[in-house]
Amino acid sequence: MTALTRHILAGLRAGEGQGTPLYLRLRRSIEDALSHGVIRPGDALPSEREIAARTEMSRVTVRKAVQDLVASGLLIQRHGSGTFVAPRVDRVEQSLSRLTSFTQDMARRGMTAHSEWIDRGIYPPSPDEMMVLGLSSRELVARLSRLRLANDTPLAIERATLSSDVLPDPGTVTSSLYTVLQRTGKRPVRAVQRISATNLEEADAALLRVPAGAAGLSIERISYLASGRVIEFTRSIYRGDTYDFVAELRLAEADEPGSTEAR
Repeated sequence: MTALTRHILAGLRAGEGQGTPLYLRLRRSIEDALSHGVIRPGDALPSEREIAARTEMSRVTVRKAVQDLVASGLLIQRHGSGTFVAPRVDRVEQSLSRLTSFTQDMARRGMTAHSEWIDRGIYPPSPDEMMVLGLSSRELVARLSRLRLANDTPLAIERATLSSDVLPDPGTVTSSLYTVLQRTGKRPVRAVQRISATNLEEADAALLRVPAGAAGLSIERISYLASGRVIEFTRSIYRGDTYDFVAELRLAEADEPGSTEAR
């Protein structure tokens, strides 16, 4: 009997009589084994058949617990090889108070950033792009879609759109978009971001190397020039298990509009 199996059985016995569904008790026992180092990133789990036999559970129950852990990103399944503990991924913190490029963010952390291009070209604008960028249907947009990686770990899918008069040749962007915009005096100086939770669709999940349905962050950013013109419209998908967004908040003064006195 493996150390993991012994740990699972001990956890199941500890949870008896609490009315918790069996698959949740099994899931929590495996999570506890992970947190205590009984199994480590890269380790293989026993087969569903073996776990079912040892715990006297049905394979349906075991499969549900394992699939829950796969969906949460703690386990990964490789066709024909089995189920493994997912590699540990270092989380990245990004400030919400500074407008910087992905390349700059990673460089400050001593990480090697690079991109894999998904698409780069000139297109007719979509209705959303026309509305945000203030374009007519006769104008064109430059679209830049790329997979962002740090130390070879995919972190985000970034889809940026700009008017073609701002970026007539998307092929000039080989690394940092903001570096290219800086050369023409069109680098944004401020932005508004909207962040929401999402579950990753199959195509995006495959690019980010996580299971379909895994938790992610959807970020929509509208960037402005000093003149107030909208210069960039970006929609990005970030892995939920790798990114933390951090904001510094200050208590409003009591006499500021919209503020309330502390109680």
